[in-house]
Amino acid sequence: MNPPRLVLTSGEPAGIGPELCLQVAAGRLAARLVVCADANLLEARARALGLDVDIRLLAPAQTPPLHQPGTLHVWPHPLGEPSEPGHLCTGNATSVLAMLDTALRACREGRADAMVTAPVHKGIINDAGIRFSGHTEYLAERTGCPLPVMLLAAGALRVALATTHLPLAQVPGAITTRLLTDILDVLHRDLVVRFGIPRPRILICGLNPHAGEGGHLGSEDGEVITPAVDAARARGIMVTGPVPADTAFTARSRDGADAILAMYHDQGLPAIKAMGFGEIVNVTLGLPIVRTSVDHGTALDLAGTGRADPGSLIAALQMAIALAGKS
Repeated sequence: MNPPRLVLTSGEPAGIGPELCLQVAAGRLAARLVVCADANLLEARARALGLDVDIRLLAPAQTPPLHQPGTLHVWPHPLGEPSEPGHLCTGNATSVLAMLDTALRACREGRADAMVTAPVHKGIINDAGIRFSGHTEYLAERTGCPLPVMLLAAGALRVALATTHLPLAQVPGAITTRLLTDILDVLHRDLVVRFGIPRPRILICGLNPHAGEGGHLGSEDGEVITPAVDAARARGIMVTGPVPADTAFTARSRDGADAILAMYHDQGLPAIKAMGFGEIVNVTLGLPIVRTSVDHGTALDLAGTGRADPGSLIAALQMAIALAGKS
């Protein structure tokens, strides 16, 4: 197989994304890598951090050669305003989103095999007057994907989410039997197709403490989640649950599952981040393209200090390589 073509978006310019891209350039990577970024910003950040990186501009139609350590090929995206580490600016929001559009277009047109995203800052994009709730939702809207599913992976542990960036008070009303049925279909299909697991085993968490304890601690587990589980089993999907979330992530439970489906963001993510933060990959399931990302935010306090850890971005690139070309 030819080395996959990866397009990496550098994310919020005031955050750690640009310097993570520079750090990645120093290592080996079995791929053709191009970064969507402001080349001047990358050069300035490299000088400030003492990083020796040869930045080479490419035209949008040009495919980068096989990555060589110390070289970074760039599809240029000039910023709207000068950017300083740690200082957000609404004037750069459109440029940040333009990077995503370029990467997505390259994947959809067959010029790239996968896109990898450095973190963006949702707040500053919204402050610029642009409705934005996250990469997952943005890419789904752009591709017409009816149901994107966020999955975080750390080695053999994979955690998918039924709801993502939603206030906790709105979670119970957002979870329906139809939604969970569709999510289980997407999760099962991508575990088979993307991850190459012939008979994936899925563990589904209950919404309430003790999975509702027979209805004494809430009715959603029996009335909403259980029917979705039964329907999935009838279609041949191997799913267990709903199980109490407080035991779903024990070693015994994890060993018996290829993926765990949590009901909301802070039910599933604290567990996987406690076990593998810095090496976790965010994968968006359900899209017509491969998209991976880091497990952290923009870390404005670390931007420009040289202390940012590229581990999660390297893991995201390696995951993109593994998933690219599978359909």
